[in-house]
Order: sequence, then structure tokens, then C-alpha cells
Amino acid sequence: MKSLVCLKQVPDTETQIKVNADGSGIVTDGIKYVINPYDEFSVEEALRLKEKFKAGEVAILSIGPDRCLEAIRTALAMGADRGVHVCDDAVNTADPFVMAQTLAAVASNQEYDIIFCGHRAIDDDFAETGAMLAELLKIPQITLVTKIDVSADKKTIICERDIEGGKETVESPLPCVVTSQKGLNEPRYASLPGIMKAKKKPVEKKSLSDLGFSPETKLQAKNYSMPSARQAGKKFEGMEPQDAAKTVVQALRSEAKVI
Repeated sequence: MKSLVCLKQVPDTETQIKVNADGSGIVTDGIKYVINPYDEFSVEEALRLKEKFKAGEVAILSIGPDRCLEAIRTALAMGADRGVHVCDDAVNTADPFVMAQTLAAVASNQEYDIIFCGHRAIDDDFAETGAMLAELLKIPQITLVTKIDVSADKKTIICERDIEGGKETVESPLPCVVTSQKGLNEPRYASLPGIMKAKKKPVEKKSLSDLGFSPETKLQAKNYSMPSARQAGKKFEGMEPQDAAKTVVQALRSEAKVI
């Protein structure tokens, strides 16, 4: 089973994000970066499929600056076989469409049965790249997947996916793009032997000129700003429950104007 896992490096969720002075981006000094959590589910599922069929390959594909190599190595330490790192200033911080174009340019020269993506990245939260990638490659896509079953002949896949108010079961021929959702699995930790082996596993570095690809940016962020500070809440103390309930309802109606 050959899987291609699209992996993004993002700021740690516990990192305090600050907008820089001119509003053109965020302050990057001191930020800790990690694998996008939804991409971790993808790495784990690709590894499980390789183990299930006792054959195949898990390749990691990442776009970003030099620091992204750390995230690729982490995935290799989990058990992936090799990495492809696209590092080019023209796409390192590009919009989802350009990212999808770049991923498609790389994928078109790779062998794969499944392409895994996280259903969204926790930094920009677009949730678009996986769907665009499938469209560009002209292969089926199944999004928000929480369960996967691949047929013994590796020609079809049955997935369970989240929909509003329930679950949906979808069958598709392979190859296809799958975007991973929380609940698909519990990602493994990299073992010490895995970390040592990861140092020797190949990571191919590519630029846009290597891909013969020139991006056409569709979306550009003009300005960044932090959310407005929330007003302090009110406490109603030392009151009987029935009196407190009346006071809260009155405040919600006359002050907050939400009822």
C-alpha cells in the first residue's frame, strides 16, 4: 500500500501569537512549531495501512521553509519511509490554491494508492487544500474521514465520515484523496530507535524550478489584527437562586440584548 501524506508544520496551539508592528504578519520569534494535528492522524493511518498489507511505502510531502524539515523528520521517526520537501519563497506561505497546485505537481511524479491530508490546518483554518488537490489530480476525494477500510485487492476504499448530526459511509475507487478528522486514530509516539533511523531516511528537497511550476496567487492577506478584548463578565453573588435567575435574565435582555 503506497500512501502520500501531505504534512504542514504549524505553530503549537499553546504558543501565544502576536501580530507584528505593521500588521503584515505574526511575530515568529520564539514560536514553537509542530506537525498539524490533523496531519498526524494522516501519518498514523498511512502507517497502519502499510502494516496491514505488510508492504508498501509511506512518503511525506511538505511545503515550507527550512524549519519544516523537523516536522518531516518527526513523521519519519514515527515510521514513514521518505520525505519530499518543497522549499521555495514563492510558495512557503502561499494560499491554499497555490499549495494544492504545488502538491499536485509533486504528486504527479509519485506513485500512490491514497493521498492523505488533514481536513484543515490549525493556523489558517481554510480546510480547502485537500479538496483542491483532488480536483487538480482528477481523482475522487473523501473528506472528514473517521474510519477507513481498504479492500484486500487495494482497488476500493470504504470510509466513514462526519456529517452534521451523524455519520456517512462512502465507497470510492483508488487512488483517491482522504482528509483526516479527529477520531480516525490515536497517533503513535516516535520511539528512540525510530528517531535514530529517521536521521538516515532520504528527504528530497525541491524548488519550483525543479517542478517546472510557476504559481498564480489567488489570495493574499492584506492585514492581520488581534480580536478585540472581551469585556469582563458580571457575577451575581449572595442572592437566592430565584432572585439570581431573574437578575441574570434581566441583564441578558437589557444589557447584553441577546434575548
